[in-house]
Amino acid sequence: MTSTKSPRRPAWAGRNYTLLAGSAFITALGANGALIASAFAVLEAGGDGGDVGLVAAARTLFLVIFLLVGGAVADRLPRHHVMVAANALSFLSQGAFALLVLTGEPRLWQMMALSALGGMGQAFFSPAAEGMLMSSVTAEQASRAFALFRMAMSGAAVGGAALGGVLVAALGPGWVLAVDAAAFAVAGALRCFLDVSHIAPRAPGGGLLSDMREGWREVASRPWLWGIIAQFSVVVAVVGAAEAVFGPLVARAELGGAGPWGFALGAFGVGTILGGLLMMRWKPKRLLFAATLSVFSLALPSAALAVPVPLAALVAVMFVSGIMMEVFGVSWITALHQEIPEEKLSRVSAYDWFGSVAMVPLATALAGPAESAFGLTPALWGCSAMVVVATTAVLFVPDVRNLRRRESVPVTGAVTATGPDDAAAVGVTGAATAAVTPAEPVAAPARDTP
Repeated sequence: MTSTKSPRRPAWAGRNYTLLAGSAFITALGANGALIASAFAVLEAGGDGGDVGLVAAARTLFLVIFLLVGGAVADRLPRHHVMVAANALSFLSQGAFALLVLTGEPRLWQMMALSALGGMGQAFFSPAAEGMLMSSVTAEQASRAFALFRMAMSGAAVGGAALGGVLVAALGPGWVLAVDAAAFAVAGALRCFLDVSHIAPRAPGGGLLSDMREGWREVASRPWLWGIIAQFSVVVAVVGAAEAVFGPLVARAELGGAGPWGFALGAFGVGTILGGLLMMRWKPKRLLFAATLSVFSLALPSAALAVPVPLAALVAVMFVSGIMMEVFGVSWITALHQEIPEEKLSRVSAYDWFGSVAMVPLATALAGPAESAFGLTPALWGCSAMVVVATTAVLFVPDVRNLRRRESVPVTGAVTATGPDDAAAVGVTGAATAAVTPAEPVAAPARDTP
């Protein structure tokens, strides 16, 4: 008698998927805990809130500076090599940060320099990781694979932040930073075992500047692509300012302080997890139309804070926004996978990342003066209005309304599985994003972290 066993994992959950998703989950846990640890490390060294901002700004600045270079490098070299090298840099920078904190009083310039190195590592890692993600699944596999991956990253963001807070209180920030460094080492080791035999060798091209220009031409030739990147440069910036500056002010005055505000942010994270579950089943036919409509929900938290609504209503608004953010995130990355040639994925991803993070420091810096000039409530209504205006403008782009999902036609950004072995071998791997990587405002697409 012959028995047939049902497969324990879906066809796309092969070796690469397990290695890449597992390693990304490990680093996301560590990175989200390290965000809290680094802030407390600065404060325990005698710094103030401004110093915490300088350390965070150093990371963001180097991320922005090197993103486009990182995308070009990831499209020239084997992406898994770029990922492992970026992991090594992050391991060294975070390990040195931990050592400084554990052995003495680190100086501000030292913490800023090490934070900047971490940002540089993420700039090279994130485009390579997203290129690896999108080049390693077929059109049929893409949507569910992306949804599950993003759901895991959302879970790691929520769990990492909670665990990081507990461990900082129990062990101190130095040990949490050391754990994060170890997570980078483990993730880099796992990524060394990736099977990349299904990825064609890169054709020789021009120099880095030529590759960066070619990436820009790819973006500029597609109105839906540059339109949504421009939209999110506004959306992420204003929602980030509302979260980082205005939200805590409202929470202190109206909601009862940091605890209720943290609970509201946690509701957003839970919403992203449930949104991932939704997108594993729902496959909207008009990818970008569904994605763009979902972004309107990101205007609601700022509006709720402007009123201000009771805590229960704010939690509900944040929860719904989290769900809708995953509708955008999964639909967006599925559209990129479907439409962008495989050999240009990392460069396009770099421009996507650049658009999402470049304006955040400026918007955060201007938030305080805007609150002083106009008042807290008008500033929050302004944030909400800017999300609505930017999102409405994108709907005037025809391809945003009309681009449709292709299920069975081989596409330029995918690897076509030719049999059971091939289907099991393909897998998926920093702002979104994340996006939602690490140090990102809640509006940013969930991203993998280095």
